[in-house]
Amino acid sequence: MSNADLRGNRPLSPHLQIYKPILTMVMSILHRITGAALYFGTILLAWWLIAAAAGPAYFDFVNAIYGSIFGRLVLFGFTWALVHHMLGGIRHFIWDMGAGFEKDAREWLAKATIIGSVSLTLILWIIGYAVR
Repeated sequence: MSNADLRGNRPLSPHLQIYKPILTMVMSILHRITGAALYFGTILLAWWLIAAAAGPAYFDFVNAIYGSIFGRLVLFGFTWALVHHMLGGIRHFIWDMGAGFEKDAREWLAKATIIGSVSLTLILWIIGYAVR
């Protein structure tokens, strides 16, 4: 028989609590979270479209929910998740092209993603209220 250690006294793989968090790691986690949040937002969008097809009374009901403070906060979060995930995808596309792997470039792309997502979300909401 081999000398395998069957009692489980082997090293464990390090995980998030071992590594020091760096900006690119946090952005990767945020990219995954926003991707999951987009599923929820897509359900909200589908609900709104179904309400529009169901008739004016149900559409007014759903619009009242979305127009409340809580509803607008959820829609604002969905907008941010959508923009953040898109910019994170562009960042990954840049990496897929073989660029942006230097330390300064990685940090710049991560900062540009977070600043860009917040800025674009605010701009979209300002334009939305201005056109409204």
